[in-house]
Amino acid sequence: MNEKLLDIEELRVNFHIPEGVARAVDGVSFNLAPGETIGLVGDSGCGKSVTALSTLGLIPSPPGKIESGTIRFNGQNLLDLDSESLRQIRGRDISMIFQEPMTSLNPVLPIGRQVAEPLMIHQGLSRAEAYGKAADWLNHVKIPAAAKRLNDYPHQLSGGMRQRVMIAMAMVCGPKLLIADEPTTALDVTIQAQILSLMIRLKDELEMSLLLITHDLGVVAQMASRVVVMYAGQIVEEAAVADLFDHPFHPYTRGLLKSIPRTVSNADRIKRLNEIQGTVPPLTQTIVGCKFADRCPHSFELCRQKQPTLFRIRDGHRARCWLKEHPERRRDNV
Repeated sequence: MNEKLLDIEELRVNFHIPEGVARAVDGVSFNLAPGETIGLVGDSGCGKSVTALSTLGLIPSPPGKIESGTIRFNGQNLLDLDSESLRQIRGRDISMIFQEPMTSLNPVLPIGRQVAEPLMIHQGLSRAEAYGKAADWLNHVKIPAAAKRLNDYPHQLSGGMRQRVMIAMAMVCGPKLLIADEPTTALDVTIQAQILSLMIRLKDELEMSLLLITHDLGVVAQMASRVVVMYAGQIVEEAAVADLFDHPFHPYTRGLLKSIPRTVSNADRIKRLNEIQGTVPPLTQTIVGCKFADRCPHSFELCRQKQPTLFRIRDGHRARCWLKEHPERRRDNV
């Protein structure tokens, strides 16, 4: 078995827009082992979804373009494949749950048709066989009276039910890798817990790998074994979940963890929620040094003069920060 099911190296994706060249993904490298779950976290617009869409060959061109890098799946570089070869992999070996099911599902097709279609394309099943298996999968994801809902349209379902349909579509062919892009966005807390529990169960049943894209660190703590933190198109920290939560190194990661709302006593309720000062720089802006320097409470001259690399903090833990080389600059009381 390949030790790296997915191996992304130095991926760079630019979007050529009227404002200039937006460097959406700027030298991203990480890998995913068979059966592993990785959480990909960061601000909106940091490059998480673009990284995922690059893996599936779904970057809109123009204006997007994969400038360089490799994306190896089971040892094969997906960037070397033509569109037809990618279509054979997409939906069969690699599937994706998109952010918003109401805009991802086809509004003019019944959900049964949309779940059955991958089975007819990738497994060569007849219409009757595919619809039968689609009903089984809708039942598997806990949609009541699944067989009777095959002819329902997306607008006839609740948000939670639409998300379950998306999960059924993604998993119906038994993929080796599932990419879940904000799978619980806009769902209430109860439905979110149900969806996450469902994904964990199905992942274990199918023995697949999961790339979980989210901004919710609570979801990451519950589901992932490893975390990759992105900021402005770059990876700024990567570590095992327990290590990242207990010993965050990069100031951005520390800021994210400090900004998580916590249950407090009545005496502490008047305190403001911690926040990261400043704003994310435009992706079209050319930055010589660290991209987080203008917002970092620890920044010094070197941070604005030279971009840091991903330094080894400890085994399995790396961070893109000059504080590794200059620990005396850290001001932990800030």
